[in-house]
Amino acid sequence: MKVALIAGYGKLPVIAYNSLLGLEKDFIVITLDEEFNQTINSSTVKIYSLSVGQVGKILDTLKKENVTDVIFAGKVNKSLLYNNLKLDMKAVKMLFSLKDRNDDTIMNAVVDELKKIGINVLKQTDILKELLAEKGMLIGKRPKDSELKDICYGFKIAKELGRLDIGQTVVVKRKAVMALEAIEGTDEAIVRGLRFAKKSGIVVKVAKPDQDERFDVPTVGVDTLKKIADNNGRLLAIEAGRTFVVDKKECEEYAKKKGITILAVDESMCKGDR
Repeated sequence: MKVALIAGYGKLPVIAYNSLLGLEKDFIVITLDEEFNQTINSSTVKIYSLSVGQVGKILDTLKKENVTDVIFAGKVNKSLLYNNLKLDMKAVKMLFSLKDRNDDTIMNAVVDELKKIGINVLKQTDILKELLAEKGMLIGKRPKDSELKDICYGFKIAKELGRLDIGQTVVVKRKAVMALEAIEGTDEAIVRGLRFAKKSGIVVKVAKPDQDERFDVPTVGVDTLKKIADNNGRLLAIEAGRTFVVDKKECEEYAKKKGITILAVDESMCKGDR
């Protein structure tokens, strides 16, 4: 078994890299030029740097290295497709074959291309399970009843948003939607929503109802909290057992410093008449 780590934006790829090292896996790394923003120094693991649009070259590299399994880690922003991203012929053919350009549609097409050359895609949770938020995790003050009602309202809306494969994050206030995440991503949705909320806006991030754990598992970290703090937000609700929390200790310290509450919830919490 030989693994390839496909590294996108954020700290998740570095955490995945260290996990693979700890598991003593035989693996290579392919960093995606447009997104990868960390540093990996290694004299023992081969690292390739390729463009998101070089699908053919990525596949050729995987075949050359006799890779059997791939794991994706880190965000690859779909907006790249609309920003003059240079695509090779393999990428062009793949995109034109799609019924739509929803996130899951694109990623499932990538999975199909990998299957054609005998490569399996691992679940992100296979090596990053320790990052999942525990049920009942609470950092900061317990939310008021009115805030819990907003969280449950936001949870329901975010699940519907995910069912439509549009986004995973909503901002709500007094049972009104301030912002829905789309192609701009979580951070920009938070900024926009909290700007409309003025103050007391609540950010809710959940997994899709049929979340594919091979890619795009919802993830939060200190950068998420900074966006909330900088825009007068004070509460982040995430789905327990289905959301990655990157650098949990650092998140806890930052949240306490800024007076932000982080709560891990699940659907059972929101049953009944909140």
